[in-house]
Amino acid sequence: MPKIARRTLLAGTPFAAALPQTSGGPMNIIHIGVDTWGAHHTGCYGHPEYKTPNVDALIGKSAMFLDAYPQILPTIPARRAIYTGRQIFPSEKIEQPDDTVKIRGWHQLFAEDVTISETLQRSGYTTAFVSDLYHQFKPGKNFTRGFDSWQWIRGQENDRYRTGGRSRIDLAKYTHSSQPQQKGRKAQGIFQYLLNRQDWKKEDDWLSARVFDTAEDWLDDNVTENQPFYLHIESFSPHEYWDPPEDYYRLYMKKDYNGARLIQPPAITNRMSPLEIEHARALYAGLVSFTDSRIGKFLRKVHQLGLMRNSIIVFVADHGTMMGEQNQLHKGETRIREQVTHVPLAIYHPRDNWAGRKIKGYVQHIDLMPTLLDLVGIARPSRVTGESLQPLLVNGGDSRRDWIITGWGEHAAIRTPEWTYLTRWSPGPKFEELYDARQDPLELQNVVASHAKVAADFRARVDRYVEEGWAVTRGTFAIHSV
Repeated sequence: MPKIARRTLLAGTPFAAALPQTSGGPMNIIHIGVDTWGAHHTGCYGHPEYKTPNVDALIGKSAMFLDAYPQILPTIPARRAIYTGRQIFPSEKIEQPDDTVKIRGWHQLFAEDVTISETLQRSGYTTAFVSDLYHQFKPGKNFTRGFDSWQWIRGQENDRYRTGGRSRIDLAKYTHSSQPQQKGRKAQGIFQYLLNRQDWKKEDDWLSARVFDTAEDWLDDNVTENQPFYLHIESFSPHEYWDPPEDYYRLYMKKDYNGARLIQPPAITNRMSPLEIEHARALYAGLVSFTDSRIGKFLRKVHQLGLMRNSIIVFVADHGTMMGEQNQLHKGETRIREQVTHVPLAIYHPRDNWAGRKIKGYVQHIDLMPTLLDLVGIARPSRVTGESLQPLLVNGGDSRRDWIITGWGEHAAIRTPEWTYLTRWSPGPKFEELYDARQDPLELQNVVASHAKVAADFRARVDRYVEEGWAVTRGTFAIHSV
């Protein structure tokens, strides 16, 4: 595999020179969404062990939100919130037989929903969608609504892109000794992914590379005649499988390792050796850095075409992941703690002096749509329940929200500056965790046993939020049930 030019990976940025600011005319919007990339995995959020120079450079030229969290997780529910600006949690159960994922909120967009792409399209924007997030393209899903063009980059995870015999793939080379290798949905998923990627030979073949290269091609085709535009990009990387090009892995893995390539390591680390854990962390970090490098390449194209002068650029993630904290890897419904829920969010705007501004206080995914529409002067749909962040961006100041809730399936986390409380809100096995954010900002020590009154007060608040939320979040389709 060809060596990476280190100056491109570690030093190259898309902002080689200052650009004159223009006035007048509608603004383009470029949305860069990534999956499983938390604030804890981003250099500019205070984690320099992760090499993310291109995202750091973009955020350095942007307004940076320090306390952004999802309203709902995981992948599809989070995007329903981002696309509609509407509260999604609490959500009904999904009963669509064509979808193997059975998580509350994992629905298609409701018929009543109005997306940001539809709103901008009706206001004269050319709208385009580039994504390798295969869940969005499953039968019955409708996330292409409002886009004049859309391109699905095939091959992620369990996308049924290719077929082939099992003799082609030795799963033992990619799984831990504690993981089942020949049966179950997870084994099928890793086999499908390895089948999909068997012909990759160069870095341009990786899916995050193809996503951003496709977005570059779209800009070349449309920059002359199709402005203003809304270009929405979704990179499934650095979501599992953690399978970066070798040189990016070697940025982080300095020790000799000859075991299986754990691209989907166990969720619990207690049966992994310290070297195996370090290996898994290096695979993930390498995929973060590789995705960052392709974002940088894309942003250099944006700069080359002069679009930094008249485009708003958003960078946002849906969630992060555990990286060994509490002996856990990966995200999960009962893991909606700081590492999984604290996400990077930045908005670049060329006509205002936002560069380097750091905005404190809670904001959520549902705030993004009304903010962008306000910034380009387009009325938001009546169904939007998020709050516009435009006043913070234009006038300065911090968010004054005292608390927020993040839901996932049967569970919810309520967060204040002092406490984080996790609970199961629906009937079922009891689950409670409480963390003192003042003494334990990484949320590693559960103190619910010694603060029963605090936990009870938060549980009552979650119950009220859920009870009141049903009036907002229920759809009308008969296939949904509570």
